[in-house]
Amino acid sequence: MPNPADEAVALSALQHWIYCPRQCGLIHLEQAFEENIHTARGQAVHHLVDTPGYEIKSGVRVERALPVWSDRYNLIGKADLVEFHLDGMVYPVEFKHGAKRQKLHDDIQLAAQAICLEEMLGRTVSSGAIFHASSHRRREVLITPALRQLVIDTADAIRAMLSSGKLPPPVNDARCDQCSLKNICQPQALAERGKQRQQRRSLFDPEA
Repeated sequence: MPNPADEAVALSALQHWIYCPRQCGLIHLEQAFEENIHTARGQAVHHLVDTPGYEIKSGVRVERALPVWSDRYNLIGKADLVEFHLDGMVYPVEFKHGAKRQKLHDDIQLAAQAICLEEMLGRTVSSGAIFHASSHRRREVLITPALRQLVIDTADAIRAMLSSGKLPPPVNDARCDQCSLKNICQPQALAERGKQRQQRRSLFDPEA
């Protein structure tokens, strides 16, 4: 039986973990998934870049749905769009629904794509962009040392979770209202159950 600690981490799992570790566990450990308006919008946006292929625009080769991987960090996934410029610059672009905004869980996925492309091509990828479909605007992301380290640390955390077979606890905050897995996760019920257990312990152990 394969050891989960040795398995490649999907780039999408990095995004899920940064958004909510429990969401990542439900999807990648328990294989649970449900649609909501947010996931449907995301899938509609990705239909623009889900078909592999390329085109040349103003001398720039644009690859869509490009498979990427890193043997060094054991990562695997797909880049929505990668631009190959005449000066040698490699520029990944990740498509997201919604208006232009800065979200770390989007940036880490782009950074992971950059790390994979660097290993595959032997070129430095110092920046990329998030394309926000609702506003039709790009937000440039610098692939900083801190962001690169976050990719490595997050992948390690995901492997540890998969190896343990244990779901992270629910966050029960504003993120839950946007999550398609809210009904499966039951964050409010689990948080209330935990509160009740703590109250019962305090009855018998005032220092608990």
